Amino acid sequence: MGVALTRLAQWTSAGCGTGTLEVTPLNEVILEEIIMFVEHFIYNHPQEAKFVFVEPLEWKTDLKTSAFESGYIVSESTVKSEEVDENGKPLLFLSESQIKVWSFGQLSHLAFIAKDTKLKEAQACIEANRDPIVKILGSDDDSSALNILHKTSKDSDLLNNSKMKIAILLKQLDLRLLNHTLQHISLQICLNPLPVKKDIELLKHFSGKGEQTVLESIEYTSDYEFSNGCRAPPWRQVHGEMCYVLVKPHDVGTLCITCSTEGVFLNGGKTDDEEEIEYERKGEIYKDLVTFLKEKSPVFSENMSRQVSFMSLDNSFLEYKKRNEQQSNQIDKKKEAAAVHEVITCSDKSKLEKNLINFGKNQMARRLEPSLNWKTSVNFKERKSSVKESQEEKHGGKLEKSRPSISPGRPLSSRKSIEETISESSSESEEDEESPDHRQEANTDLPSEYWQIQKLVKYLKGGNQTATVIALCSMKDFNLSQETCQLAIRDVGGLEVLINLLETDEVKCKIGSLKILKEISQNPQIRRNIVDLGGLPIMVNILDSPYKTLKCLAAETIANVAKFRRARRVVRHHGGINKLVALLDCAQDSVEPIQSCLYETRDVEVARCGALALWSCSKSYSNKEAIRKAGGIPLLARLLKTSHENMLIPVVGTLQECASEESYRAAIKAERIIENLVKNLNSENEQLQEHCAMAIYQCAEDEETRDLVRLHGGLKPLASLLNKTDNKERLAAVTGAIWKCSISKENVTKFQEYKVIETLVGLLTDQPEEVLVNVVGALGECCQDYENRVIVRKCDGIQPLVKLLVGINQALLVNVTRAVGACAVEPESMTIIDGLDGVRLLWSLLKNPHPDVRASAAWALCPCIQNAKDAGEMVRSFVGGLELVVNLLKSDNKEVLASVCAAITNIAKDQENLAVITDHGVVPLLSRLANTNDDKLRRHLAEAISRCCMWGKNRVAFGEYKAVAPLVRYLKSSDPSVHRATAQALYQLSEDPDNCITMHENAAVKLLLDMVGSPDQELQEAAAGCISNIRRLALATEKAKYN
Repeated sequence: MGVALTRLAQWTSAGCGTGTLEVTPLNEVILEEIIMFVEHFIYNHPQEAKFVFVEPLEWKTDLKTSAFESGYIVSESTVKSEEVDENGKPLLFLSESQIKVWSFGQLSHLAFIAKDTKLKEAQACIEANRDPIVKILGSDDDSSALNILHKTSKDSDLLNNSKMKIAILLKQLDLRLLNHTLQHISLQICLNPLPVKKDIELLKHFSGKGEQTVLESIEYTSDYEFSNGCRAPPWRQVHGEMCYVLVKPHDVGTLCITCSTEGVFLNGGKTDDEEEIEYERKGEIYKDLVTFLKEKSPVFSENMSRQVSFMSLDNSFLEYKKRNEQQSNQIDKKKEAAAVHEVITCSDKSKLEKNLINFGKNQMARRLEPSLNWKTSVNFKERKSSVKESQEEKHGGKLEKSRPSISPGRPLSSRKSIEETISESSSESEEDEESPDHRQEANTDLPSEYWQIQKLVKYLKGGNQTATVIALCSMKDFNLSQETCQLAIRDVGGLEVLINLLETDEVKCKIGSLKILKEISQNPQIRRNIVDLGGLPIMVNILDSPYKTLKCLAAETIANVAKFRRARRVVRHHGGINKLVALLDCAQDSVEPIQSCLYETRDVEVARCGALALWSCSKSYSNKEAIRKAGGIPLLARLLKTSHENMLIPVVGTLQECASEESYRAAIKAERIIENLVKNLNSENEQLQEHCAMAIYQCAEDEETRDLVRLHGGLKPLASLLNKTDNKERLAAVTGAIWKCSISKENVTKFQEYKVIETLVGLLTDQPEEVLVNVVGALGECCQDYENRVIVRKCDGIQPLVKLLVGINQALLVNVTRAVGACAVEPESMTIIDGLDGVRLLWSLLKNPHPDVRASAAWALCPCIQNAKDAGEMVRSFVGGLELVVNLLKSDNKEVLASVCAAITNIAKDQENLAVITDHGVVPLLSRLANTNDDKLRRHLAEAISRCCMWGKNRVAFGEYKAVAPLVRYLKSSDPSVHRATAQALYQLSEDPDNCITMHENAAVKLLLDMVGSPDQELQEAAAGCISNIRRLALATEKAKYN
């Protein structure tokens, strides 16, 4: 502990002086490890816990006197421990917020009393006792634990033996702290000068005057660069510091920043007089410069997010654009205009395509009459550091449309790191991972369509409006679902042109561009390129268009693009959710010609496309909230009543995604959506059936929803769909809905009528895991009923269930153990499970790393032990099994603890097994849990204590480990089952006189008297028996007193 605190702990005040512990992850790791050591000390080393320190550990505490209960003498302003040293001095003393502790035992008790503030208390203790080893063990000259160990090893009395063992334990703790901190440090992000330099250069490129730049200025404090790439002076480089940067954002003052191997942080800035830097850190450490600036400057965060959209095109694209520029500069403008005119005037489509493909090759002599041209100037060498924006300027009768280009020559590593930093983390998972960027090699034999499309794209850049429309129509005639055609458009820069066309005023060009983008955005690479080029905000703006066709195409394209997290975030940030929700309302005005039938059809199509886009966006939690706040649920509920299946699928799909949130489930009930979901289960459309079943699965977590499904007749169609096993996605949704619905007993009765249990047993084999998880979950719920357990056994369902215990799927194992445990309640089924070695498999799952699996396995073992023929011998036959169960009491998971306590209750019914688990230390571990507030754990803990009292001196041991007083408080619980278990435990503990005294001191008699009048006979008897034992002790004491 000495070396770790001296060398590795991070203290304020870099120079001399005491200082305090900094709030850093490394210090938190050290403190948590020390707390864990102290908490377990009293259980792992009870003899050494009584050792009295040479000097007390003293610090200022925030604990109040009211926090101390049994074991302490509490007054208004002071607290003294009942435990004293050989001179009668208390081992813990608290007075006026100053606390003194003389033993590890009292430190352990204090850690439990502190509860949530123990980290703060540990920090205060370490800060006030910079060398705790000296105070604990004492030292003349050398305070290291190793030297103290050498000195104490020469003596052999009991005191020095304890002192030597404590020295060994502290040395081991020191080594453990060193290992943990080294592991922690190895995981930290360490910068080196090169990427920092690249990031600063890249930020300089985007800095300057103007609202669209990311920063006003960024510069080094020193122009001199050492040979290792650092600019910090050598005496600061030894601290890992590389350089210092002065940054002036648009919205905050100048920041002086230190870039070090630990990360980036704010320093004290330059002094006014000597221009020296105040090196001491003044804030948190960030992993890189961009993350730091995003936290400090909202304007930087916003502008940088826009800049990133221009940094994703790779070098091959840039090289192609440069080469294309050079070629276009050499083409005679008159010849190009003549070619355009001839292509436009072609009436035959085949001749048109031929002329488009051979554009630039034919020599045209005819002059072109003046027309409105769209000229696209793309300059990749001179790029302004502003966001991508399209400008239309009328000059000399021509409409010039300019777009910014991408600056080449920047390090790709810097671009990638900054883009990853600016892409914020989100709660939803990334659906489409970054796939390799496939580019067609020059030597590859490509189909003719590839070159034809590239020439069409080239023509898009230079043609007038009419020619552009014709080129778009010609491009649409290709099979754009083929990857070759999609990449051909991208590789030649067609995506940028198509996105630019969306900002024009020509509706036909917008429609043509959106139709192509809708098709090619099925490709994951294209989707990301569209977002990088800033296409999504433009499409979101088109949603406000009065033209319904444009709305539909924009919404459908958004639906395709928003399949990954960053795209969904962009849609939300630019107000796309509100606009998409507005599309669900079909009663909006339109400037298009109105014909009743056509008008209604187009309204439905607009709403369908809006629902389709919302479906893609709803995979984000933030977007779900935005949809709800925008009033999307009532509109979706209204659309759910339509007869259009194409409309229903995205509507139900959106509801299915959103139903994972509790607020949505409540709204779905309020809007009476369940009735329509049940109605659509009878549809002939398999996809619609699947999404309706999945929506029911999500909503059926709520009991009222499960009742609504039954009342609206939804259980019968679910049962009938269970027999259709060809569509596995639908089968998984249906079995999931049946699983959740079967939580209600009334629904289980209906499923019995429909022969669902027999069908579920038949699905236990040859099915994918997502189906098996739901099937086994449904059987686990149904088998809570005796009749269904018999059905499962008679249908030979136990054998496939036991076979599934050897799997690795966490969700499947949780459900399988529950189902096997439910079947084990029946003795005949238990015989089969035991014969299939099912109990051993359940016991082996107690070693599973997932706490849910361990807890479920322990619950399943309870009925197995109860109903086994020779349970005691069976349990002992598992080598190391009892020790494994006892060690699980060290878990931090309350469900694991409750299930293990229940298992111990059953194991302890056998006296031999009870003796074994006592030897393994079950008593102190159970006592450690006594201060819990969880009623479920309280009940099973009390039952386990009651059983364990029936061996040897366990009753006395529970008293010594201070488990009695917390048990008395259980009697104040509102759960009757806790009362019964606690009364039984107190009755067993009251056989020991010291425990009776403790109960009486904690006012147990009054609480037990109330229990005597309970209608629960077991509770009555236990309470009366406990009072009787306490009374007998009181009478004996009185008698002895007078005698």
